[in-house]
Amino acid sequence: MDAIPDFKIQAVGNISRACIDRGLMTFRAACDYVMHLDYGRNPDKEDPISVFRDNCGTCSTKHALLMGLAMENDFPHIRLILGIIKMTKSNTPEISETLAKNKLDYIPEAHNYLKYEGRILDLTKPGFTITYNTNDLLLETELLPGQITHYKVNFHKAFLAGWLERNPDIPYSVNELWEIREQCIRDLSVNGN
Repeated sequence: MDAIPDFKIQAVGNISRACIDRGLMTFRAACDYVMHLDYGRNPDKEDPISVFRDNCGTCSTKHALLMGLAMENDFPHIRLILGIIKMTKSNTPEISETLAKNKLDYIPEAHNYLKYEGRILDLTKPGFTITYNTNDLLLETELLPGQITHYKVNFHKAFLAGWLERNPDIPYSVNELWEIREQCIRDLSVNGN
């Protein structure tokens, strides 16, 4: 948590007020709280506060919420990043069985995290190691919180299409690969949804 910047949360917007209502008075406290929420999909990804209502979130919704909090509090030094990461059995042990069953060494995953002063802040869940090995990072681009839904999915699918073209020995279509990826995400979820 030392690498995470800190500032006092002001009651200046919906996300800030939702944090204060939960006794989260600083950015670091909010980061710690969000990181410790379960990993799970939110039915309403368009509303950042759904992370609080649902008591869970994904890399996308958790980091979009925290980016929104930084933006509301006029802290411009944090960036929301979409990284295409090699999701492997080493950095994501929960998906080992799915990768083995489909004879894949890894699957390219569109993963969101924050960056501050060039350092990756991955608050997906405690001990999550997917972003720790920069050799597993295939591509990075900056996003706005509102781009974690349709834009991210389209970007990810376009990347997968290009990856399959560059790797003709992988016997899957984009849609088949997407279904394998969906199973990997279920593997990561506490409740499997």
